Amino acid sequence: MQLLYPIGLTGEAYVNARAWEYARLAACPNHPHGGCSLARHGTYGRKTPRGCRVARWYCAESHMTFSLLPDCLAARLPGTLRTLESVVSEAERAPSLAAAAAVLRPGPVGLEGATRWVRRRVERVHHVLNAVRGMLPDLLAGCPPEMGAVRARLVGTVALAVLRAELHGRLSVVPAPLGFLPHGLGRRTRRGGIQQRVGPDPPATGG
Repeated sequence: MQLLYPIGLTGEAYVNARAWEYARLAACPNHPHGGCSLARHGTYGRKTPRGCRVARWYCAESHMTFSLLPDCLAARLPGTLRTLESVVSEAERAPSLAAAAAVLRPGPVGLEGATRWVRRRVERVHHVLNAVRGMLPDLLAGCPPEMGAVRARLVGTVALAVLRAELHGRLSVVPAPLGFLPHGLGRRTRRGGIQQRVGPDPPATGG
């Protein structure tokens, strides 16, 4: 289970300070009044920012681990919220995802792989923005679920970080990469098929 570590540092500052070493979990989320054997359980690494690690704990009675994700990092995606926000905003302004990918993800991965990389981020951010509009009506009333529109509404801030702070305490029901709920995009249906996007009904046939 992931929990938020509200440390208020940038990704680079978090790594430079080795802030995971100072992370503390006061009580087991499953045993808030004590009585379990909650213990530090080392750390795990993140791809980006380079050198980043996340502290975790283990409760033997629950057979669960708990990790403290610093508030600057995206959930279930590499990198920071600031970087993710920038990528999605650039993609929204580009004439196509491929055009955005050529700029945002140049290198040996190739254009097809780069486009998938950009699409994954755009789809997940749009999905979570759509999900949280109803949870933050005072903040996002009438705002399209697009990064550019949300940034314009919350001008001068890292918009995703502001949304996460506003939703603190409800992140377990907010989809990743903002919250800790699996986003569910691309999951198979119960019948085993890939769930497709809703589209127009097929034309009616006579007879």
